[in-house]
Formats: sequence, structure tokens, C-alpha cells
Amino acid sequence: MSKSNLQLGAALLALSAFFYFIHFLIFRDAHHIFIYLVGDIAFVPIEVLLVTLIIHRYLNLREKRTLLRKMNMLIGAFFSEVGTGLLRSISGFAGRSGEINEDFKTIEQWTDKEFFSASKEIKVRDCEIEVSKGSLEELRDLLREKRGFFLRLLENPNLLEHDSFTELLWAVFHLTEELILRPDLKQLPHADRAHLSVDIERAYVLLVAEWVIYMRHLKKEYPFLFSLAVRTNPFDPCVSVEIKS
Repeated sequence: MSKSNLQLGAALLALSAFFYFIHFLIFRDAHHIFIYLVGDIAFVPIEVLLVTLIIHRYLNLREKRTLLRKMNMLIGAFFSEVGTGLLRSISGFAGRSGEINEDFKTIEQWTDKEFFSASKEIKVRDCEIEVSKGSLEELRDLLREKRGFFLRLLENPNLLEHDSFTELLWAVFHLTEELILRPDLKQLPHADRAHLSVDIERAYVLLVAEWVIYMRHLKKEYPFLFSLAVRTNPFDPCVSVEIKS
């Protein structure tokens, strides 16, 4: 405890003792003073219970909900700005993209259990990333264009409470640096291509898992935003943003 807190505590105790003394001087009734003093002391544990275990917990819950809402807004901005396009771009490198596309085409019909299962399953699935299947130059250009956006997100203190999304940002930012620092992405040795495949798969897996959880959030909290997300589903090549029926 700091010196200032000790001084404040001593001053408050002295002030309390002073008022009790004034009360005794006026009414000359020590019995009455001790009755209320003991009663007040007896209420202290109840007051501690109310403040620390109930009110404090309620305030913490409200604060966490507010923070979660802010984080989901940032995640929404990420997918709107670059995440959805990045999913489409990296899907071109996935050897099993057809399987993933089929799995996620019906996401609008999923239950909470299916959303959580899909987010966990993708993290243990072998996506078979092959750098020869897509364009590293196009992926590099996309990531380089959004590099400043990634940095601004990483600087946001609200994301410190969201470990999985922060891990995703670091994986994407690392992949960005790997691609930008290579002068020629067309003439890469086999070992280097294998290394980039690992970096792409790491970012892709985290990106898909985060996208699934974000879709669950939209379906539960913002159905109108979820409707648009379904109509721009990066895993369904036949989707159209226009509502035709």
C-alpha cells in the first residue's frame, strides 16, 4: 500500500473518531454510539459481498461485452477490407479447396454447434497448399497494398484481449513480409517454395477459423449483415450479392 493511501486511511479514521467524539459531547450516550458502531461493522462483510462479488462482477461483465463488441467491429472491418478477398486468393493455392468450398457453401443453415466444430476442424485439416497452383505475385500485391491496414490493426489495444485474431494478424503480416522481401517470386528454389507453402497454410487455417466464428457472431447478433456475408461467401463461386428471388 502506498504512503498516500495510508495517509488517506488515517485521515478518514481520525475524521470518524472526531465525529463520534462530537456525538458523545452533545448527547453523552456512549451506549448508543457503540450500538451503531457494532451494527455498522457487522454490515461491512455484507457490503464487501455486494460490491466485490455482485456489483463488481456485473460491471466486469458489461465491460467485457463492450470490449467484445468493439473487437467484433474490428474483425468485421478486417474481413470487409481484406479478409474476404484474401480467403479467395489463398483458396487458389489449396489442393483441397473443393472440399472446403463444399463444406462452407451451406453456412447459412449451420447451428452453433456446427460453427464451433468447423472452426476447430479446419485447424487440424491438411489444406495441401501448393504455391504452383496460384499466383504468388497477385497474393503479394494484395498483401502489400493492405500492409498499412494490418499495422493499424496490430496497434489497436482492444485486440490484446483477442488472442486468436491477433495470432491471425501476425501470421498474415509475416506472410506479407516473406513475399515482399523476395525480389523474384517466379524463380524460387524448391526448399523456399516449401517454406512459403507452410506460411500460406498457417495464415489460411487461422483465417478460415476466424471467418467461421465471425459468421456465427453475425448470424446471432446481426442477421442483416449475415445475409450480405452469405451472398459474398468466398467459398461459394456461384454466389451473387444481388437478391434474385
